[in-house]
Amino acid sequence: MTGTGGRQVFMPLGDRARRWLRVLRDDLWNAEVDPLPAFRWLRRVPHGLLCVAAFAITFGAVAQLTGEAHVDSEPAFLVGLAQGGAVVLALRRPVPGWWLSMAGTVVGAVAVHERMGTTGHTFTWPWSPAGIIAHLLVLLLLALRRRTRVSVEALALTALVTYLLQGVWGGLRYDPTGVVAVVLSAVVVLLGFALRGRREARAELVEQATLTAEERDRRTLLEERSRIARELHDVVAHHMSVISIQAQVAPHLVENPSGELLENLTGIRDNALEALTELRRVLGVLRSENPEDPYGLGAPGTGAAPDAPQPTLDRLDALIENTRAAGLDVTAEAVGEVRPYAPGVELSAYRIVQEALSNALRHAPDSRVRVEVGHFPDGLHLTVENSPPRHPVPPSPGAGHGLLGMRERAVMLGGRLVANGTAGGGFSVTAFLPGDLTPPPPDHPPTGAKTP
Repeated sequence: MTGTGGRQVFMPLGDRARRWLRVLRDDLWNAEVDPLPAFRWLRRVPHGLLCVAAFAITFGAVAQLTGEAHVDSEPAFLVGLAQGGAVVLALRRPVPGWWLSMAGTVVGAVAVHERMGTTGHTFTWPWSPAGIIAHLLVLLLLALRRRTRVSVEALALTALVTYLLQGVWGGLRYDPTGVVAVVLSAVVVLLGFALRGRREARAELVEQATLTAEERDRRTLLEERSRIARELHDVVAHHMSVISIQAQVAPHLVENPSGELLENLTGIRDNALEALTELRRVLGVLRSENPEDPYGLGAPGTGAAPDAPQPTLDRLDALIENTRAAGLDVTAEAVGEVRPYAPGVELSAYRIVQEALSNALRHAPDSRVRVEVGHFPDGLHLTVENSPPRHPVPPSPGAGHGLLGMRERAVMLGGRLVANGTAGGGFSVTAFLPGDLTPPPPDHPPTGAKTP
């Protein structure tokens, strides 16, 4: 029974059985390589001990089958080789090792069963001592490296096969070993669970300690960057604002200023305002945490060289091609006549499109994305819209600063950005960046600049 939208849906018995068999097949019908790792202090000593044990199991099983049960040497050797070889195989492939151990036990039980009525001996059946030891080692190796469900399924099938051999088939004059084998198998599986849980807890502690150290280093770096940002704000921005104001006021202090003087003063003021705009962008970068770019699109914070040229709109084609190579279906369209923009506008436009594509890759990796770059008289219009994902996507961990960073970039230039879901279940990011970079309105005229 499952709940869907507040309703209870009953799954037919046949469907549940098929679903359980499909899970069982996926868990126990695979030959995935999962080698036993080297221990920290003992290195490869456990591997050598298990190989020695496998050698002893093989010859012990052959001796028991040929000596006590009078089984022919060839089938006895095959059974012993299967039981000993199962231990060695389980070192790298635990599930096939378990199957080989079960096959050796069943074949050995059948071979001994044929001799029960022909001799006066009492046999240990259906599990021989060598077979029990081999199976316990295999189950331990399985429980150490596979999920709990797989080990429980292997234990359940071991108990079922034991019941069919001893409880259903049975035989004459034998000492039953089925209960002992199943109980010991359960104890070994529980021991494997405990050891694996201890190992995972230790690994998690190491990981947490590493993350704590990285977080401490990151906090130190952010504090240093914030200090640098404050110094730039208090010193450089102040002086650039003073230069801009003086260049604006200077023409009013001279009677009939010449055209060349006005032109030079205007150039000084424009350069000062552009420097202030770029300084605002630099301060925004210094004060942000620079979210990572896991898809190789070259977002800030990915370790690019500090003296590398800043990307512009000319590099959008390469960005979109990289996104397509990552598996996203992207279509791009340019509207209007391309014209030059201030460096801050081009860089912010590139970063906004870049972050929007990264979000689409992260949250809707199999969607269709449309990128539109519009060149209009009032400025640059950007649209990045993706369709809903065709398949469920697991939650993506992250700092959640991507949309905030895009919005701050737009506001820093006097523009705006809107990000919200679409009616069809997708997501859309639209931004406007003014083409003519002018500073924010002054608080008190006639000052024409404002520090960031």
